[in-house]
Amino acid sequence: MIERRTGSDQAFDSMASAAPLAAEAPARAPRVLLGISGGIAAYKSADLVRRLIERGAEVRVVMTEAARAFITPLTLQALSGHPVRSELLDPEAEAGMDHIALARWADQVVIAPATADLIARLTHGLANDLLTALVLATQAPLTLAPAMNQQMWAHPATQENIARLVARGVRLLGPASGSQACGEVGAGRMVEPVEIAAAMLPVSGGGLRGVQVLMTVGPTREAIDPVRFIGNRSSGKMGYALAAALQQRGAQVTVVAGPTSVAPALGLECVAVESALEMEAAVMGRVAECDLFIAAAAVADYRPEAPALAKIKKDADSIALRLVRNPDILARVAALDRPPFTVGFAAETDQVEAHARAKLKAKRLSMIAANQVGAGEGGFESDRNALVCLWCDGRRELPMMPKPALAAALAALIEERYGAQTAG
Repeated sequence: MIERRTGSDQAFDSMASAAPLAAEAPARAPRVLLGISGGIAAYKSADLVRRLIERGAEVRVVMTEAARAFITPLTLQALSGHPVRSELLDPEAEAGMDHIALARWADQVVIAPATADLIARLTHGLANDLLTALVLATQAPLTLAPAMNQQMWAHPATQENIARLVARGVRLLGPASGSQACGEVGAGRMVEPVEIAAAMLPVSGGGLRGVQVLMTVGPTREAIDPVRFIGNRSSGKMGYALAAALQQRGAQVTVVAGPTSVAPALGLECVAVESALEMEAAVMGRVAECDLFIAAAAVADYRPEAPALAKIKKDADSIALRLVRNPDILARVAALDRPPFTVGFAAETDQVEAHARAKLKAKRLSMIAANQVGAGEGGFESDRNALVCLWCDGRRELPMMPKPALAAALAALIEERYGAQTAG
């Protein structure tokens, strides 16, 4: 079986070394050929067409016969603006040589979803339909976004096929882990279209291009005994969304992440930790190399002084835990002799701006983003949030919106403030 990193969406490190587009004049849009094979995830392919076009690509679609059972060619034609092809020997398409014409046209080929059957046929070089034939005929880089039942993905035959394709230079995006249409849970979900589009057509020339960003994300867990812990309600949604938004602006982002169920964006370097002490060690071991540090994690303020080595039995009516204070990672980074641009977060239940302003000053931060938790819309575990952002001589409010949109707005503001500080 091919070796891969563990984690909800961490499938291949090869993502970071995306194959470049074929050299073309700047005036021409990148040409992406989207192949769709027959799986339930084919419904996501319509969104993928839209996401690719949003990034400036011209998209043409090729479907297998099985894919047509899940989504109609008319839908994809309406979105792409081009006829959808599926016949290998179509007399009306380039004199029956459509696979050669499409193979020459494409700058990149992506197949999403790529089913177990299609992966097997590609591995053995079959060309028994239009999609597999054009893969053999093209010189464009090939990317696969697998989607299948988790048992099919884990089967040795599939893993051997994947290993052979990767050895030939095929790039793999995913699969992701989670609940599946069949009712099972595990690796095999197709990566979300927005992430595939970002990996296929990364933003170039962003305002944070070349900037090294180190982030903390999610909660920490402080052990009481081997099976119990003290934690908090942080989901990591905002932190991961911000990491993806900064990445899209050209930054090189490393995430030190506490335990969450949120899938990180493809291409992020992720360091998994559990406790505050582990997070502190991971951050301090890397902070010297970063230009910008963002403390988005909800680090537990206290931890049990002496975690039990064995499970505490339910014998007594009550127990007492002695808690000791955890290190303040953000304050420690901001107090360095040559600190990076430091961004803190403040989750408050009352007097949000006053508490955040005090934290900004006491810790000598470059900037802080504060939000209210525990009441009404937004906050922990929500898909929406609002922020008030403060710096030494200014403020800006970002109103209630979905967290990905809020992350994009916050990333733009961080870029603006970072640029102002470095320019000064």
